[in-house]
Amino acid sequence: MVEYEVVVIGGGAAGLSAATVLARARRLVVVIDAGSPRNGPARHLHGYLSRDGMDPARLLTVGRAELAAYGGELRCARVRSIERCAGGFEVRCEGAADVTARAVVVATGLRDELPPIPGVRERWGADVVHCPYCHGYEVRDRPIGVLGGENRPFTLHQAALVRQWSADVLFFPDRIVLTGEERARLDARGVRIVDGAVARLVGEGGRLHGVELADGSVVPRSTVFVGPRFIPRDRLLTALGCQVGEGGWVRVDGAGRTSVDGVWAVGNVADSAAQVIGAAAGGSRAGIDVNHYLLEREVRLAMGELSEAGR
Repeated sequence: MVEYEVVVIGGGAAGLSAATVLARARRLVVVIDAGSPRNGPARHLHGYLSRDGMDPARLLTVGRAELAAYGGELRCARVRSIERCAGGFEVRCEGAADVTARAVVVATGLRDELPPIPGVRERWGADVVHCPYCHGYEVRDRPIGVLGGENRPFTLHQAALVRQWSADVLFFPDRIVLTGEERARLDARGVRIVDGAVARLVGEGGRLHGVELADGSVVPRSTVFVGPRFIPRDRLLTALGCQVGEGGWVRVDGAGRTSVDGVWAVGNVADSAAQVIGAAAGGSRAGIDVNHYLLEREVRLAMGELSEAGR
């Protein structure tokens, strides 16, 4: 069993940012990463000052090198569980040695549950996307479609929002039954509605060509926005007893602290709307907060207010 001061689970922007702050604070920190970043299918990232257009994989490569330069460690493994132990937590892994730590930062992200329409998953991250702030400028002035889905409020808002980037936006409600007011709002925004069930997305030569309806007709589109259901990868947190809010997400404060002492949650695992730059910022805040938490416990231990076992 290897002992650390902090274990960070998840090596995306949030986890690497938290770990680097802690490594610079001369804490003994390790990042355990399963190697499946949410934005893996994407070709570029945007909205990150000084890193606009960078390949997301390149961002992680640079981040890992920065962490290593300050003495932080990175292990490629999947975490099975986090369990309480004397003085902190025991993190059990698949494919690597188990570790212990006095504090844990969970940055395991979320899973995008896509509409079950053929062609969506296959083209995800290329010409099927979900975030206008990440991809809207790159598809400006093109024929855009927006697919309705289970995340109804998100897709309706998305259809109106995407109109800022193109004058040619079609909304495909698919199985959503629109109210009169919803239709009026989209019409006022200049978004045209194409009724009928969607059968699949069609493409040729590696590019999207259109949206095929159940009646066999194909509506030409070069980009399609979808509204996934965002499913937090929070199993490790809920198994520890972290409180979950009404919306189904683990409760955290402004620095990422959960209801379980010594445990933080940052990035998309606690905030579905966090983009890469926001996740990195949240990781930085959490790293500082973890260091202050450990400092307070060290002072109390030195003063005799805490036992070694409870440190």
